[in-house]
Amino acid sequence: MKFKLMKIAVYLFMAMILPLVTFAADNMQAIFAKANAQYTKGQFKEAEAGYKQLVNGGYESAALYYNLGNAEYRLNDIASAMLYYEKAHKLSPGDEDINANIRFANQKLADKIDTTPELFFVTWWHSFILSFSANAMAVWSVILLILASAALTVYFFTYSVSVKKMSFYSALVTAVFAVITIVYTTSQSSYFAGNKQAIIFNTVNVKGGPMESSSTLFVLHEGTKVNVQETGNGWLRIKIANGNQGWVKAADAKGI
Repeated sequence: MKFKLMKIAVYLFMAMILPLVTFAADNMQAIFAKANAQYTKGQFKEAEAGYKQLVNGGYESAALYYNLGNAEYRLNDIASAMLYYEKAHKLSPGDEDINANIRFANQKLADKIDTTPELFFVTWWHSFILSFSANAMAVWSVILLILASAALTVYFFTYSVSVKKMSFYSALVTAVFAVITIVYTTSQSSYFAGNKQAIIFNTVNVKGGPMESSSTLFVLHEGTKVNVQETGNGWLRIKIANGNQGWVKAADAKGI
């Protein structure tokens, strides 16, 4: 009797929740489509408002951030454009359209910072782990593990020697590829976790310490991307592409 009541309760809960989830998803898609149409018509401010409504509602995707970045660029807010392009890049690092727009927007920035050279194998590794979306690779890892499990099941339950051989090697190959995709996904996640970055949103004096009285080391302008090394007491210790470091107020930067 208790089991039947629990079963009925679960069904009622699903009957109430699923329509709400479906409605929310449909509503988000409608807002996104409307904002895209406004952008196409040159109504960039209206499109920006629609995209930001989704962002503020917790919706996240490379396409949303990319389109919002385009709207911000059209509104001549280069710092915001860089922020959302970089957020899109984080979700889909191998997307050439996103990377091209980042390079294009960088030409509008006041700060032209030379990058410190890396060892060739470090550059190659970073290029490799940023070639594809971690989310897509995670999906592939699950699919490959399911296929490997299915092949092993066939191996254990079949009586045919030829089928046993084929299923065993199929399971082995798919398992190897599954491990590769898992390593790839975790490597990319570790890379972004270990490389916290932010976009500068004002012209700032980079200080030698986390206080106003510290000496100014150099100046950064809005839109510049920085690596965040440390946070504390409303200050960020940042490092730029050429290796220079210093402190800026946390309020003057937005995390990617």
